Formats: sequence, structure tokens, C-alpha cells
Amino acid sequence: MYNETVLQHYRNPRNVGEIENADGVGIYMSDFCGDITKFWIKVEKGRITDATYRTQGCVASIACGSVLTELVKNMTVEEVLKITKDHIVSALNGLPEQKIHCSVLADDSLKDAIRDYLTRNNLPVPQELVEKHEKMRPLLAREAIAVLLFACRFGGVGLVTVLGLVACV
Repeated sequence: MYNETVLQHYRNPRNVGEIENADGVGIYMSDFCGDITKFWIKVEKGRITDATYRTQGCVASIACGSVLTELVKNMTVEEVLKITKDHIVSALNGLPEQKIHCSVLADDSLKDAIRDYLTRNNLPVPQELVEKHEKMRPLLAREAIAVLLFACRFGGVGLVTVLGLVACV
């Protein structure tokens, strides 16, 4: 079902974890399957210098997050905003059609981190990013159980962990 590139990123995901004092943090949940992905970015002089992620999801979600962290390093914020699901799928040498939504999830999560970075720095935020974030907020709030499961999977459910996840909402 999955090609070797996808399986490599699944078995040995790159850049998993959090960035302390990240310049932007974004979280998104797939309304298709319920997977959740969270991205952290570090930005210097308008360029992504580091990107990490965590996901509660399937093989494809893990692989998409992994490859996307590699794609965006050293890109400008403007270049990252031009990335699409097609770039992610291409970097993975393809995904099964029923898993393409996982590339959208990774892309949306990263772009939410960009939105957060731009907002924190009083820079113009593309309206599309604002609208997507506002649309996602109530979904994440209603899916608090998914956030708790995410926290359980990555380090246990502690108040600090849960608040850290919910802070993005």
C-alpha cells in the first residue's frame, strides 16, 4: 500500500518533538479522519531555521509531517506559504489516494504555525490562514478528548501538557 519513502519516514520520522520557545506553533485536526498534527517553527530573518512536529495519526500522517519538516527548513515564510499538498505527496513519491488528506493535515498544521508566528510579530496574516484557524478552533474545543489522547501518547496527561496543546486553540 505504501512506497518505501513513506515507510522510511514512518519508521524513522524526522524532527519529532517540540521546539522550546518556538516562534510559531500550529495545530490542526483532520475533519476527515480525526488525526491531529501539531507543528513548531523557529524563524530567523524571515527564514524557517527549524521545524518539528507531533502527530496522533496513521502511517501517512506521520510520514507527511516528517517530510514536511525537511522540506521547509531554510525556506522563507513566503516560500512555505506556497507549499501545497502536492509538494508533500511528491516528496514522499506518492500516497494512496485515500491518504491524500494526510498531506493536507500536515500542510494546514504548518501554516497554522506560520499564522501564529506572523500574529506574534505583528506581521500581516493572509486572510485564508485566519479563516482556517477560526474554523478549526471550535472543532478542537469540541474534540477535547482527542487532545487528551494526543497528550497521553506523548508524555502522559499532565495539566501542563494539556494546557500546552489547548493554548494553540
